[in-house]
Amino acid sequence: MGTQELIGTDSGLTLAQSLGKLSEKVSETSEVVFFILGAMTIVEIVDAHRGFKVVTDAINSKTYKGLMWLIAGITFFMSAILDNLTTTILMVSLMKKVLVGDSDDMKENRKLFGALIVIAANAGGAWTPIGDVTTTMLWINGQISALPTIISLFLPSLVSVILSTLVLQGQLPEGKELDGENRQTTELAPRGRLVFATGVAGLVSVPLFKATTGLPPYLGVLASLGVLWTLTDAIHAGESEELKAPAALSKIDTSGVLFFLGILLSVGALDSAGLLTNVATSLEKVLPNELLLSGAIGIASAIIDNVPLVAATMGMYSLDAVPEDSSLWQLIAFCAGTGGSIFVIGSAAGVALMGLEKVDFLWYARKISMSAFAGYLGGIAMYQGQAMLQGVMNGGGSNLVMLGQHVVETSAVF
Repeated sequence: MGTQELIGTDSGLTLAQSLGKLSEKVSETSEVVFFILGAMTIVEIVDAHRGFKVVTDAINSKTYKGLMWLIAGITFFMSAILDNLTTTILMVSLMKKVLVGDSDDMKENRKLFGALIVIAANAGGAWTPIGDVTTTMLWINGQISALPTIISLFLPSLVSVILSTLVLQGQLPEGKELDGENRQTTELAPRGRLVFATGVAGLVSVPLFKATTGLPPYLGVLASLGVLWTLTDAIHAGESEELKAPAALSKIDTSGVLFFLGILLSVGALDSAGLLTNVATSLEKVLPNELLLSGAIGIASAIIDNVPLVAATMGMYSLDAVPEDSSLWQLIAFCAGTGGSIFVIGSAAGVALMGLEKVDFLWYARKISMSAFAGYLGGIAMYQGQAMLQGVMNGGGSNLVMLGQHVVETSAVF
């Protein structure tokens, strides 16, 4: 068997061309990995200083229904800045301090709130380029850009979490109030607010860094990490190393990062051999509509991890055929993120919930899946409604996405 057969007889690529494409894929994958490492380290530093107590202090509802909406809102916006996995772990840990007790009813309530956190975290991560690994991949590789993605996906993501919350609140205990006396409280560590503000500002500034400098996003997140590293070294000079950046680096989920690395390299190898292009051609015959294609990817992500699904889709369609910020890429970002909430195994956030609150697949499918699916469909409908409205407005010379891009370009000039 010759080298051409090894890389695929239908790919039309020579060995040298395939190796060249593979080198490009390794470079792109490295950018994603460095970005994830930097962002995870920033979050670990902030968490070590208990800076997220700024968030927990905002949770003061006295009713289950009020608490549900409050948790959904906080998780939704927090996940847009942090990644959905970190947000889920943080918020579920918080729930254990708010919903205290070992009774069966209280355990059931914690599971219900934990499922809501997964849904809100996945929806919140879908509308910003730094909120989810899949959106980060699409952003770094040029399929989407920051401001148009935020403008186009914010309302669909918001509608998704609102619909899911409306359905879930029907399972709350009627006529009961929260017992505030049993809540566990902790004091904010010294200098925690400063570290929290610096870390969050660093993460939020990454899209602006890319827009103004044109440099890759991973350089922005590493620069933010450098600022936070210097700050923590300065305020903890001569103290224990536990609150400094090296200690945070040792706590990050290295196995998860290596998983992403392996998945992305595997998909990159398939793309380098030209095989994903053949898959795209076949899919276009079966699913000629981009809404059907992205919807199918979202449903598939409920069972299969969305990282390889999105990575494969990126390899199937070139930017020449499907340009940056096209509706296909935006729909894939939304569907892959929110579709992972339909089953508990469909996202890293859901898998984390299984470990934290001992949620099993059947319980989630019976209690949560329909509400997550309702939010998923509602978000897609909202996106399509926006697209129709934008088409009407474009006829009159008003395009929101183009206006957003113009704002970025103007600010960059000044």
